[in-house]
Amino acid sequence: MSNLIEMFSYTFMFRALVVGCLISLCASLVGASLVLRGNSMIGDGLSHVAFASVSVATVLGFAPIEFSIPIVIIVSFLILKFNGSGKLSGDSMIAIMSASSLAIGTFLISIVDGVNIDLNSYLFGSILSLDKMDVIFSIILSIVIILLYAITYNKIFAITFDEKFAKSIGINVDLYNMIFAMLCSVIVVLGMRLVGSLLISSLIIFPTLSSIQLCKKFKSVIIVSVLISLIAFVSGLILSYNISSPTGATIVIINLGIFILSYIFGKLKKND
Repeated sequence: MSNLIEMFSYTFMFRALVVGCLISLCASLVGASLVLRGNSMIGDGLSHVAFASVSVATVLGFAPIEFSIPIVIIVSFLILKFNGSGKLSGDSMIAIMSASSLAIGTFLISIVDGVNIDLNSYLFGSILSLDKMDVIFSIILSIVIILLYAITYNKIFAITFDEKFAKSIGINVDLYNMIFAMLCSVIVVLGMRLVGSLLISSLIIFPTLSSIQLCKKFKSVIIVSVLISLIAFVSGLILSYNISSPTGATIVIINLGIFILSYIFGKLKKND
């Protein structure tokens, strides 16, 4: 207990705890619908776009997070548009965006002189990179995400399982898909500073995959997913501090461990 008190007495650790818990909560909420709709790789694609936009912002001298959010939102809209057009599948669009964005970001940082940026902090995350404004910005946006999700919960539920039925009962599917894409984009950009662009998609995918092994109802999946996400984050944060391991990677490994245990438990439960 004394070790925990000492750990969170450091300002940077307390900031990481606050921001990380909020991002984990938001990521698990959005992740439930993404995974159940078969769109779990959208988060991975957007995370690479976020990395490229941060690189561009750094080169141009703009605020990275504030610059990245609208860029990532626009790209998420493009993915939705191509996904429904039939000319280029959503998976193909995500693959193109992922590879090209990572290449563009790395290329810009490498060739432009005088750019001072730690690529590892954006690729793999760094709790030391969070300042006071990051915390305030993250809290405000996380509250907005949670409120929007709560307000549109019934519509998201309908769209997640049957878009045609949702349209038939008068739901503006395109509008709510855009709102959902915005939520996902904001979460990806915010989480990139904490766990990195290469790992943020795991916060979206793993908790839901684990909860699906244990629950059958949509609401139960969401609740358990939130609990798993928070437990994995806090455990990963504490463990990384004590063994001096990378925070983002540690959180992902714990999420992976929880998924494996959930999968085994689900199989055993089904066989009984």
